[in-house]
Amino acid sequence: MRAASYDEYGDPSVIHVAELPEPHAGPGQIRIKVKAASVNPVDWKIRSGAMAAFMPAEFPVIPGRDAAGVVDEIGEGVRGTKIGDEVFGSAATGSNAEVAVLQGWGAKPAAWSFEEAAGAGVAASTSVRSLDQLGVEPGKTILIEGAAGGVGVIASQLAIGRGLTVIGTASEGNHEFLRTIGVIPTTYGEGLAGRVAALAPDGVDYVLDTAGSGSIGELVTLVSDPNDVITIADSNPGAVGARRTGNEGDFAAAFAEVAALAEQGKAIIPIQATFGLDEVSKAHALSEGGHVRGKLIVIP
Repeated sequence: MRAASYDEYGDPSVIHVAELPEPHAGPGQIRIKVKAASVNPVDWKIRSGAMAAFMPAEFPVIPGRDAAGVVDEIGEGVRGTKIGDEVFGSAATGSNAEVAVLQGWGAKPAAWSFEEAAGAGVAASTSVRSLDQLGVEPGKTILIEGAAGGVGVIASQLAIGRGLTVIGTASEGNHEFLRTIGVIPTTYGEGLAGRVAALAPDGVDYVLDTAGSGSIGELVTLVSDPNDVITIADSNPGAVGARRTGNEGDFAAAFAEVAALAEQGKAIIPIQATFGLDEVSKAHALSEGGHVRGKLIVIP
């Protein structure tokens, strides 16, 4: 199969297209013909070697954690999924390829294109896991730092779907977009506490940091208990009493929740750009540069 691949750590230029053996579905897994995949920040962090100490690569590496496509192989023990089903989810093998094995998946909503569905896996599972670990309740208010980013957009819509009021930080150019999905926007950076107080005089109940921009020290001042602040990106939240999102979670439940919202038109997956397999290095460079609004999609 054709796949984007790299054989050493380095900058985006190490990525190339290669012919590699096809993976096969193991127990509890399915394989898909990939219609679309995506690029997430974790992909370039792994490629650069920044995560080598605790997530060492086994070369050659096929990048990509998200995929959407058509089931063509089913592993032992899988029930409720059949050959030909259209699905999206989280890849056990690199997804920037013609074929990928999924370890968690859900039925692709008819409301989404394959490109949109390909952008939902990591963001949906991370968002649901974070909201669950915060223990969010309807009627409460949550601040999402980086609400216009890949995870932030989905986390915001999931929180609204659960009955929360969402205040989201973003650059001013993204404020109107956030309003369209029901988020109360504000700018990030110095003075955030004052801006949030003006929008939520009674305070916020929870904070989800998706940006990792070093604001965690100020974010914990917005809640009565630092334990009500959770981050997916800050390297040392415990220093100020906050938490990092854990790895445990139910893929199927997360994907079902976001798919149900999608069918109601309440889960939009914005796409910034699409790339071919031979352009994955460009997608990595764009992601690494930051300030991406919407998903970066790879069409194999």
